[in-house]
Order: sequence, then C-alpha cells, then structure tokens
Amino acid sequence: MACYPSDGTTAHELSNNADLAMYRAKSSASQTICYYDATMDEAVRKRRELSSALRMALQNGELELHYQVQTSIQSGEVRGYEALLRWTHPQLGRISPDVFIPIAEENGMIIELGEWVLRTACEEAVRWDTPLRVAVNISAVQLMQVELPRMIHETLMETGLPASRLEIELTETAIFEDRERSMHVLRQIKALGVGVALDDFGTGYSSLEVLRSFPFDKIKLDRFFMHEIETSHTAKAMVRSVLALGKNLAIPVLAEGVETHSQLLILAQEGFDEMQGYLLGRPSRVIQPAQLPDLEEAGEALETSAKKTA
Repeated sequence: MACYPSDGTTAHELSNNADLAMYRAKSSASQTICYYDATMDEAVRKRRELSSALRMALQNGELELHYQVQTSIQSGEVRGYEALLRWTHPQLGRISPDVFIPIAEENGMIIELGEWVLRTACEEAVRWDTPLRVAVNISAVQLMQVELPRMIHETLMETGLPASRLEIELTETAIFEDRERSMHVLRQIKALGVGVALDDFGTGYSSLEVLRSFPFDKIKLDRFFMHEIETSHTAKAMVRSVLALGKNLAIPVLAEGVETHSQLLILAQEGFDEMQGYLLGRPSRVIQPAQLPDLEEAGEALETSAKKTA
C-alpha cells in the first residue's frame, strides 16, 4: 500500500511505490499489509533499476569477459583460463557479479546471459594463439534447461571450438536443485566431449554424494580454505583430505584463491594439480602467460610466516 500525499502526489508515483511495497510483501512471511517505506524499499528500487539496466547492457555491448589463468603447480605450465563476466555501467561504473548475477537469476535473464557468455568465450578462445582450455560457469537455472546440451553443441559447431577445449563449472548447490535431472543433463554434456568441473568444493553438505554420482573431470577447492591454510592445522588437514579424495578417485584438484607464496608452497608440498588466484595475476581482458613464482622464495615466505605465528 502507498498513501497520498506522503508516498506520492501523482498516480504514477503512488502506483510505483505501491509496487515496491508489494515486492517486499511477497518476500515477507508476515500476513500484515506492507506500507511503502522509502528507506526499506530503496534497495528494491535499485534492484529493479539494475535489472532494467542489465537488459540494456547486453544489447549495448557493456558486458565483456575477463580471463583468469589456471596453472599447473608442479610444472608451471598454463592449463587454461576461466571466463569471468564483467559489467561496466556508463554512469555507475563497475558492477560486481555478486550484485548482478542474482538479479539476472531473479528476472529470468540468466539464460540469455549464460548463452552470451558461452558463445563469447568460445568465439574468443578459438582465436587464441595457443589452443588452451576455457572454463565457463553454468548456473543452477541453466542446468535445469533440457536444451542446455543442444545449445552447447550448437555453439561449439558454430564457433569451431573443439569440445575438448571447453570446460563447464558448476556448484553442487546447482546440482541439487533437481539432482536426477541435473545428472541427466550433465551426462549429455560430457558425452559431447566437454569437461565438467565441480566448483566451490568442500563447502556443501553433500560433496561426497555428488562425487559418487558423477565422473567429474576436476574438483575446484573452494577459496575459503586458502584463507587459513597458512595458520590453521585444521584447514590444512581438510585440504589434505580433499586432495587425497581426488587422487583416490583419479580426479585432478585445483585450488582457487591462491594469493601468497606460502600458500603456493603448501599446495606444492601436498601435491596439488592446479591453481588459480591473484598470485598469478587478476582476471584480464587480454590473455597473458603466467609466471609461477619461485618455490624457494615461497619457502622463505612460509618460514617467515611460521616464525611470526610462533
């Protein structure tokens, strides 16, 4: 409900503000009437404005992909790049994916957005000088689409990117939206020759069950574990357990969020397969080779860190 004249002096203002109150009412468990509140409904207004702006952004070319390198820890060889969506608004500047991706999922635009990301990543990757792998994130909403395997196949055919160079990443949360349907779709995608990686591993309640149900090509250890791996014995033990699990299942494990030399050394000592993170550089519009830091320097950093902790 919006009331004249405190909530608006024209029919348009009153109707718009009543709409904002309605959205808050829908998300509330309360059975009472929601009155328009400028402070409480400002966030709703901004989300609606961003939702409209996001649709325009896709049409106006404001979206682009940046790429973060994924590197072998043992050899330093670049294995591929993860495609990350970025949006720069003409007036508001850079909008975080943490803000606009949930909005796209709410308004149903995530399907169109996901198709754009996949096609753009494939078109750009096929032009790289080195035929490396490109990883693309798939949302829970996309995974529920039975047409997803066909769309991926058509995109590969039209862009000319070999299926072996494409890897899709998805979280276990996405899988459990509808487990049976998700597994069916994933098997179709894998049959195309496309790699499938389990993202943000270790933070869900059913990680082991997911691994038992599907032959993933990679496990991506959640960046959460990197925050405490240098100082916490518990965190290191958990990371070691995930790695052992991956090795027993013959699934390579990639550590996300690697930012320090000492984190790199720990991963190398434990025998991790791959890594990505700010230590090798931030996501960039231009594909650039990454130089793995010297492990001796990493050892010195780890020793210094241990002394400080002691």
